[in-house]
This record gives sequence, structure tokens and C-alpha cells, in this order.
Amino acid sequence: MPTLAGPFREPLAGGAPNALVTLLHGIGANGEDLIGLADALAPRFPHAAFHAPDAPHPYAEAGFGYQWFPREPEPARREGVRAASGAVNAHIAGLLAEHALDSRRCVLVGFSQGCMTALHAAPRMEPQLAGVVGFSGALLDAETLPDETRSKPPFLLAHGGADTVVPPTATAEAAQTLAGLGFEVEAHIIPGLGHGIDQRGLELATQFMERVLG
Repeated sequence: MPTLAGPFREPLAGGAPNALVTLLHGIGANGEDLIGLADALAPRFPHAAFHAPDAPHPYAEAGFGYQWFPREPEPARREGVRAASGAVNAHIAGLLAEHALDSRRCVLVGFSQGCMTALHAAPRMEPQLAGVVGFSGALLDAETLPDETRSKPPFLLAHGGADTVVPPTATAEAAQTLAGLGFEVEAHIIPGLGHGIDQRGLELATQFMERVLG
């Protein structure tokens, strides 16, 4: 299993963190692409540590950046997202142990392929995380989830209504599936937004994180 590493931010307030936020970037990017969210979130979570690991595989199609798993063929995608989930789970477990934090003090945030990885990983992880924030993603391998669910963290899903990369219907379908399995799910389609994260999405995520972290 690959060991993940990437940029991080110590708590804005200094001292030991009382919460952990793990940020998973999209395909063709790296941890630097999402660690900037820490600058926006830290004033509201001054005692949280933020980590944005690079995905484990180079994105060969573009010649730069990383990917969590190959998009095709289908068997490679299934195997890849499962392996990526295991790596993310191990990464979070290591960080929680390092900071002496309970899993209920960790929020997992993902964008695009990072969101797909987060949505696959978190329900199969135990003990349970505080919550999951998914931007512009989809729920992969939903058919295996009923048998593989190990915990049920709450989810906040947000997706641009004008996204032409990952259709917003993917988030609506993910929310419906997760809710049908007994997960607490809050889903938002943001009008006019393409494949990205804007201030509206960040505010939704912040309010959700304030609630689940207390």
C-alpha cells in the first residue's frame, strides 16, 4: 500500500491540533491544489491541522499531476479506487495517531476524483469519521457498499449546476443512494457553477464542519 504525503498546515492558533481536516485533490493535480482551502477554513477552525496528500499515481495522460486511480478500463478503476481508499484510510489513521486525536475529530474533504475516493473510503472506514465533504464527485461501486459499510459518517455534497466534467446528476444520485442506506446526507446543486469550488460551496462546507466538529 502506498504511503501518502503532501503539504500541510499546522493550526492557525498554534499548539497541538484538536481536529484534523484531510483534503483530497482532483485528477491531474496535487496536494498544493487544495491546501489553499486551509487558508479559507483556518479562521473558522483555528485549532485544526490541514493535510493535503498527493495521490499515489502519476497522471500519465497529461504528463503532470497525480491521480487516485485510473479512469478506465473498468476493472482497473474498481481495483484502483479500492486501493486508493485503503491508502487514504491508512494515512488518516497515521495522522490521528500522530496527533492523538479520535476519529470523530477528523473531516475528510474531496474534490472531483478526490471526492470519489473520499466517498468510497469513508463508509468503509472504522472507527467513524466526524464527517465527509464531497465537491463535484460521484459515488463509485455503490453496489458493494451495503455489504462493505463499516461506519456511517454524515455527508455534505456540493456540485456545480453548470459542471460539464462530472454531471451534477452524479451528486444527486450519490445522495439518494447514501440516504437509502441510512446515511445522513446534505446535498446542494450550486446554480451557475462549473467544475470547481466557490465561496458558496465553501460556506456550506464550513457550516457543516462546524456542526460535526462541535
